[in-house]
Amino acid sequence: MHTAALVLGIVSLVIAIGGGAAGMGWIGSVCGILAIIFGAIGMKSGGEQKKTARTGMILGIIALCWGLIVTIACLACIGTSAGILDSLGVFD
Repeated sequence: MHTAALVLGIVSLVIAIGGGAAGMGWIGSVCGILAIIFGAIGMKSGGEQKKTARTGMILGIIALCWGLIVTIACLACIGTSAGILDSLGVFD
């Protein structure tokens, strides 16, 4: 679980930051949630790999927050664009 948390944390951060501009920030958020879950399980089991689990959990939290922020920003941009186009009469 320790390694899975770290790998998912890294992958989620890369997807949330890189894919956020393409509207795929939610995929990074899903991977971030899994990283948080696996990190919590890994930290409960203890052992020498506790730092690895904690790092994966922290990366997952950062990716989750970033992915949510980018997804909300993309939805707001789409809504604003649709409102502007509607006011110009494009949809008539």
